[in-house]
Formats: sequence, structure tokens, C-alpha cells
Amino acid sequence: MRHTWNLCDLPAWLLGSLEFNEAPRQFEIQGVRQSNRFLFEKLDAIEDVTERARVFNEYMSVKFLLHQWDGADTHNARRSLRNSYLRFLRGWGVDSNSVEAAVLKAWVESRMGIPPTFHRGKLREGNAEDQMAFATDRMKGSERTNAINSQLDVLYAFCQYELARRYPGERWFQLYRGTCDPNDYHAVSIIDRRERIVRLNNLCSFIPDEERAFEFGSTVWRVRVPLVKVFFFSGLLPESILKGEEEYLVIGGEYRVRTVL
Repeated sequence: MRHTWNLCDLPAWLLGSLEFNEAPRQFEIQGVRQSNRFLFEKLDAIEDVTERARVFNEYMSVKFLLHQWDGADTHNARRSLRNSYLRFLRGWGVDSNSVEAAVLKAWVESRMGIPPTFHRGKLREGNAEDQMAFATDRMKGSERTNAINSQLDVLYAFCQYELARRYPGERWFQLYRGTCDPNDYHAVSIIDRRERIVRLNNLCSFIPDEERAFEFGSTVWRVRVPLVKVFFFSGLLPESILKGEEEYLVIGGEYRVRTVL
């Protein structure tokens, strides 16, 4: 897999590897917790989950001026403030190949150094046409936004903070992914009829319910996902974002998957 530079305190080649997913360790985007320490210090004193989410939303609104969109001087300025992290999460929920989804995949690549492998089709390394299609969606999605990558940095840091508080000592979730065509994924190695190592897209969706996963494809994979690779989950915020699917957005790379019979 091609890796690029990243902004984390662990290298990209490690974050995308099977070895990391089977023996995960903490990592973070450099500087995010420090530059937003006021938020996390305040959250430390709050026991109620819903109240912490409310404080996070208020912090994001003030830090990125999201609450001032209707008072901006121009139409473009108002639009940039309205296009917050919430828009991109909702866009993913509608279509994981949307322009909003392209921005989320580009954020993973810029921060973790793990490039996307699929957007409206396979993204073949060295294929200029594939890369241009992805780049076009990424630019369409990110135009007229107010520091969207920085917003997503804080969102990921908050997600990791919440997971650590809600699931102390846990390192993995057992999650499921339904697919219509398992052979469409790059198989790093096939272990046996039911188990293989596959390279997943740099951001992909999972759900915690095995039976519901069959609604998304005739083949369902059971995967052990490190908590540190969870970018967002449906119970993180009080708004009804992805709640209908009980969805987890997971940073990709090479994973061991086992087919559910």
C-alpha cells in the first residue's frame, strides 16, 4: 500500500498495517489535544454523557464561529460557516461516495497518511483519471468551508476521549460489515475459506449488529476494530447523525476479516 506523510505521532506505514490493528496502541494527531486543552479539561469535570456532547458542540460553534453564519457579510462567508463538520457526517450517512465523503477520506489521508482505495470506483495507484475524479469531489466538498480539516481534527480527538471514558481498558470493538462483492476488495492474503486479510478503504462503515449487517450485502465480515481507529460513532453526539444505522466510521488499512455464515 502507498503511504504518505502524516500528522500523527506514529508513522503512516504502521497505522495502516495489520500488525497495528492486531496490537493497537494510542496515537493522536499532533498538537490537537494541546491546542484544545481547555475543552478537554472542562469535559473531565462532567459526568453526564449528553452534557459533554453539548459542551463539545458549543465549543466547536465558538471556536470555528459556526453560530455566526447568519451574520456574515457575504453569501460565501455565510455558506462557509454553515458547512460545518455536521454537514460532512450527514453527507456520509446519505452516500459514502458523495463529495462530503471525499472530504472525510481526504482528511484521513492528510492526517494518518493512509490513502483512499475507493471513491465512486476503485482508485488505482498511478491512474491519473481515478485520482482526478476523487480530487474533483474533494475540492467540491471542501470549497467554502471554514477550516473543515481542523474541525475534523477536534471531532476525532473528542471521539477518542469519549471512547476512553465510556469503555475504560477496552482495546477493540467487534463490528460487522456487509458487502455485495467481497472480491472487489484487495486481498492481501487468503488464510482459508472464511478468513482473509483485506485492505479496506481509508474510511469505511461498520455496524455492531451481525444480523443487520446482512441488509448491506449478502456477505458479512466480522472484524475486530481497534478503538483508536474509530473516527466517529452514532452515539457520540445528541443530534440524529447516523443513528438510524448505529454506524461506526472506522479508519482503514489492512484488517483480518472473517465471513459470518
